[in-house]
Amino acid sequence: MPLATLNLNGEILQLTTEGAAFRPACRTLIVSDLHFEKGSAIAARSRRLTPPYDTMATLERLRSVIRRLHPKRVIALGDSFHDANGPKRLSTSATNAIQRLTQAVDWIWIEGNHDPEPPQSLGGQGASELKIGALVLRHLPASGPSPGEIAGHLHPKASVSTIARTISGFCFVTDGKRLLLPAFGAYTGGLDVHDPEIASRFRRGGRVFLIGRERLYAFPMSALSSGLRRSKF
Repeated sequence: MPLATLNLNGEILQLTTEGAAFRPACRTLIVSDLHFEKGSAIAARSRRLTPPYDTMATLERLRSVIRRLHPKRVIALGDSFHDANGPKRLSTSATNAIQRLTQAVDWIWIEGNHDPEPPQSLGGQGASELKIGALVLRHLPASGPSPGEIAGHLHPKASVSTIARTISGFCFVTDGKRLLLPAFGAYTGGLDVHDPEIASRFRRGGRVFLIGRERLYAFPMSALSSGLRRSKF
């Protein structure tokens, strides 16, 4: 599938339709907010029947982009699990699938607010944040200017109105200095890019890369519709 190329703080990145960022110079794939086992967490908390397929669906999409881009390193930018007990609720097939991935590449789990302690039993290494060239990778985006920052946590979504209809979906947000990644997890909600939590970090405006089925669609933030409601993360 086509990739969108972005110059971020002097570093070249490629954005994918799965919601990942790829740095070709060091063959590093970056994803955020996998939220493995969110379905089982909802089911346990609410005693509501929730289809337990989110982890395997997320893993399949992750394996797909890994097969296509052949990264040497994968960095998961926090909230890889929906809660601290998520690794214990994994099915045997999901556990084996994750372990195969962490054994095949250099895998780094960045700490998130949902999972402050990376799962040691699944392989890979943990870190609070990571610096790569002119880039700084972390889960929580800084509240002030942060050149080179790639972060997650806010699950950005955008809405674009056309003559025929309004199109909404997950998106990347950038001003060329920092990049906010969409949530990668199958059951994740989202936050409108006009919400102050996101807009305050792009006060001078920026661009949104809206994820479509076969390509990414770039729009200035000023061209986007507003009115998406905050949904639960």
